[in-house]
Amino acid sequence: MSLLENIKSPADLKRIPVKDLPQVAEEVREEIIAVVSKNGGHLASSLGVVELTLALHYVYDTPADKIIWDVGHQAYAHKLVTGRRDRFATLRRENGVSGFPKRTESEYDPFDVGHSSTSISAALGMAAARDMKGADYKVAAVIGDGSLTAGLAFEGLNQAGHLKRDLVVVLNDNEMSISENVGALSNYLNKIIISERAEKFKQDTEKFIKKFPTKIGKHMLKVATKTGESIKGFFTPGLLFEEMGFTYIGLLDGHDMPRLIETLKAARARRGPVLVHVLTKKGKGYGPAEMNPTAFHGTPPFSVETGEAQKATGPSYTKVFGNALVKLAEEDGSIVAISAAMPEGTGLSAFKARFPDRFFDVGIAEQHGVTFAAGLAASGLKPVTAIYSTFLQRSYDQVVHDLCMQKLPVVIVMDRAGIVGEDGETHQGLFDISYLRHIPNLVFMAPKDENELGHMLHTALKLGCPAAIRYPRGKALGVALDDKYIELPLGKSETISDGLDAAILALGNMVEPSVEAAGALAEKGYSVGVVNARFIKPLDRELVISLAKAGRIITVEENVLAGGFGSSVLELLEEAGVSSRVKRIGVPDIFVEQGTQAQIRSRLGLDAEGIAAVAEAFILEGREEKIETEA
Repeated sequence: MSLLENIKSPADLKRIPVKDLPQVAEEVREEIIAVVSKNGGHLASSLGVVELTLALHYVYDTPADKIIWDVGHQAYAHKLVTGRRDRFATLRRENGVSGFPKRTESEYDPFDVGHSSTSISAALGMAAARDMKGADYKVAAVIGDGSLTAGLAFEGLNQAGHLKRDLVVVLNDNEMSISENVGALSNYLNKIIISERAEKFKQDTEKFIKKFPTKIGKHMLKVATKTGESIKGFFTPGLLFEEMGFTYIGLLDGHDMPRLIETLKAARARRGPVLVHVLTKKGKGYGPAEMNPTAFHGTPPFSVETGEAQKATGPSYTKVFGNALVKLAEEDGSIVAISAAMPEGTGLSAFKARFPDRFFDVGIAEQHGVTFAAGLAASGLKPVTAIYSTFLQRSYDQVVHDLCMQKLPVVIVMDRAGIVGEDGETHQGLFDISYLRHIPNLVFMAPKDENELGHMLHTALKLGCPAAIRYPRGKALGVALDDKYIELPLGKSETISDGLDAAILALGNMVEPSVEAAGALAEKGYSVGVVNARFIKPLDRELVISLAKAGRIITVEENVLAGGFGSSVLELLEEAGVSSRVKRIGVPDIFVEQGTQAQIRSRLGLDAEGIAAVAEAFILEGREEKIETEA
């Protein structure tokens, strides 16, 4: 008999005896595996927190009490026991259940998340607001050890320790973020297994010293106590958090529900900030995910029986970038690579394996990663920093002050630029053109295909100034790759075809659908040219002006229209004093919700059909204006 099918809310969960909760956990895992195997998603992280999720909802009175999940990619079990099981099969699909907590989706999701390290700050804000309003609900933040590598997490801890509000922080320690954790803090937390040994050593030493004569014993005990505290301080994670003002409870087996429930009850009742340290295993309960949690962090659909994922046909842009960087690094020993906890996701695994001494993983710390790259560049190296477009947003200040203001030759490579798809609003890379192109000293490029990506990377490394390259998520076009890279002429575009009625000035992955659109329009009797812009900054000033004087321009970009590529074209023409007709195609002033990339592009008119429709209407509008003028 299924227990999960009767759980419509946490209130139903609380009616189940503790001894039966392991069965609920097993059923939750089965459901998560079944759905993610079809839809894709974040599997290993969600499987790792099933018992912790059930224990939290068993103890806390949600939704009155607030549980804030950091990142939120591990909240699948949370969704299953908070009234969304009947729709869980739509996970990450268009108009379906989000892969992350979302306030508009459920009252059990008190805060939207998708990026790491925000939970403690948000939870502390809720606790402070509670106290100011005289309310009595409880607040808990669940954060992974990988997320603690980001400065924002420590800013939240620091303020929480100072304010002394009632707040529970659950540290979910699985020794991983997306890839294997790095850094001193991670190493520190990994020493927990010997903390009890250090405490026992201290106690045994005190007993031994007390056997000495009083005067000698007191002196020896004073010295030994200092020594013992230093040993314990080195080995015991609890002292770190206690020094920050938290009551530390740990270390707990994150899969032992009776003990988790007992401990969380005690933590919930305690006054002031409390940190509960829980050890969990990513991928728990599914063998392939336990053996390779990185591969099952964000997985495409896969076979439950074998664990084998559906293989994409053709190389991805990510892999092409990674291979190109290795090839260039073979020829130039000053090239180094930097990842922010995602060497696999950004294609740097091959570089890491080939040049381990020239590869740096800074953890989930994009701000530090950019400034670290600046330091490397200031010392004569050529750093390539690969970061998802959506995550680079967190490094804006560092890009301005530490790279561009100092004109340091760091290459920023933005994977997942544009429409990302099923991960939804928090992961779409739709703002980077707008938040980067206005920064002085920066050269900004976008390739039309994977072959051009290699040439752009080569060009960026030769510039001697800050450079950025954006490219999309997923499969590349499958074009042949040149054997030798060339330097592209700075700020020069590529004319693919000429047209009498209008010219489409397309950027990056929008070139291919623009060529298709021009072909479809030709069949209807329209003459539309296509230009591969290549450079966002500097623009091909001469060509843009000539196109504007000749006729109508249609700009196409996979970025928000506000401050985007099309805006830069309008700015150039205004500065040049050229009167023109320009139509911009891009993303409107919205946060783009989840769906497949194809569904979203169709929805936004960023496919060949949508581009052709806008272009035809724009051309007909021009013909009508001409008739009216002549009349």
